[in-house]
Amino acid sequence: MAEEKSKCPVDHSKLNPWNMMPTLSQEKAENQKTNLSTERTLSGIPKSSSTSERWEYPSPQQFYNALKRKSKEAPEENIDMMVDIHNFLNEGSWQEILKWEKKYHCECEDIGLLKFQGKPDQLSPKAWFFSAVYGTEKPFDRHDWTVDRCGKPVRYIIDYYGGVDGENAASFNVDVRPALDSPSAVFDRVRDGFSFLWDKAFK
Repeated sequence: MAEEKSKCPVDHSKLNPWNMMPTLSQEKAENQKTNLSTERTLSGIPKSSSTSERWEYPSPQQFYNALKRKSKEAPEENIDMMVDIHNFLNEGSWQEILKWEKKYHCECEDIGLLKFQGKPDQLSPKAWFFSAVYGTEKPFDRHDWTVDRCGKPVRYIIDYYGGVDGENAASFNVDVRPALDSPSAVFDRVRDGFSFLWDKAFK
């Protein structure tokens, strides 16, 4: 038994290197009662700066299978809405990345999303600090996206906040910023912070 517990539950040889997830099945899950769509939606997010090819979102059936695989709550009647929210948040996150890129790196006119990884159980340093020191709410999810900036990979961190209340009223917010893993990213974060303070003080 000790040997079994030490094994990683995921076969990494079968992971997709672009999102660190196994290929999601389009087949109905065990005990699934509802027929869910297997149609996938094309996103507005290009895969790299050198191609017009765009990422595809998972179908409702794939989304449901992913939730079941992670042992998360997966109400079949709400899957379509959950997929819509998922896609909406990702499109919004991409627009926030574009704002950073256009503000500080306008010399690169075309960027793309090389790869991404969900880290729902890993608080970002910023989210940890504000939740631990100021008692703010913790994000319900975190993604790390690696952007292709004219051939240069640049990592962004995205924290997702909010949720859906009992009356199905949705309220979400995304905190998107460059990861502090390069001098350029540190400089961008510092000058953006000063720009925010300037606007608060004089506008």
